[in-house]
Amino acid sequence: MRAVIVAAAVAFIISLFGTPVAIRVFTALKAGQPIRSIGLASNQGKKGTPTMGGVVFIVATVFAYVAGHIALTTVPERQIAEEGPTMTALVLLGLFVFCGAVGFFDDFLKVRQRNSDGLSAKGKLLGQAIVGGGFGIAALYVPSTNGQTVASEHISLIRDISWLNVGKVGAVMVIVFVIMAMSNGVNLTDGLDGLATGASILVLGAYALIGFWQYRHWCADDAYARVNDYCYQVRDPLEIAMIAAAAAGACVGFLWWNTSPARIFMGDVGSLGLGALIGGLAVATRTTLLSIMIGGLFVIITTTWVIQIVSFRTTGRRVFRMVPLHHHFELAGWSEVNIVVRFWIVAGVCVAVGLGLFYSDFLAVVG
Repeated sequence: MRAVIVAAAVAFIISLFGTPVAIRVFTALKAGQPIRSIGLASNQGKKGTPTMGGVVFIVATVFAYVAGHIALTTVPERQIAEEGPTMTALVLLGLFVFCGAVGFFDDFLKVRQRNSDGLSAKGKLLGQAIVGGGFGIAALYVPSTNGQTVASEHISLIRDISWLNVGKVGAVMVIVFVIMAMSNGVNLTDGLDGLATGASILVLGAYALIGFWQYRHWCADDAYARVNDYCYQVRDPLEIAMIAAAAAGACVGFLWWNTSPARIFMGDVGSLGLGALIGGLAVATRTTLLSIMIGGLFVIITTTWVIQIVSFRTTGRRVFRMVPLHHHFELAGWSEVNIVVRFWIVAGVCVAVGLGLFYSDFLAVVG
């Protein structure tokens, strides 16, 4: 538990005090957020606000993981960890950093060209697919000393579904889909001050709890497995908990400056990176299908966006006033703060239901 707390605290402090530095640096570099001319008039006042703030919480998470791992080596009891970074950490942090890099390139083009076009949609999807595929292969083909891999060949809900074995190639394709879906879901949600940041904190906090719970009921822990028939077949759950807690803490520190009125935006570097990390956490904890509920707000916003696109292209009619969904409510007269808080509530309810389903499965087995 000490390592998880240390990681979250270090990430929070780095992000809280590092973000003002980033604001000054990106302002000096004229890295302001371009706003679409066809967008909402209320958003035009945000033009020029520094962007690419996601760099701060990505860096904070990486440094916090190192701090948490150092704290982990000082705990003598229940110590089951490799000396250096585990493959689980390399996969999760790799997804965070490299999908963030795809977003950084997109943000860089927007700032340099002084418009909101940036990297093409196909270019972003290709970048996400390459990153997701690369780390998906590592997650499936690099086992630990006991033969456990970061990902599984099975589709998972709360743990692996035994009869849904898709093989390694199929599993890599599933991983790529999950990474791309979550990455773009967070990206679509990032449209109002603090919205994506706050929702991500709730989801990351849920995965920190799931990772720590799996660690306390881990099949690799002989002290637990000897006296219990039920345990979790995952790899490095404490590392999962540390990384999720560190990312959540970093986002809390960033939210101090990102909440309305935002002093800085996370940019695509932040949203694509966060979504990829959340997708990676779902894969590593064997909760791929459960992530649809835990990340319910991102799923809702993505689904409504797809509905709008399909409806307009097939019938010429719009189901919503504007997508992503939060802009629909802006046009309906809701204030930005009201939308953000209410969407946070929706995200919180989805997370609570997801955690409830996770815990109820445990009770059903051991009860």
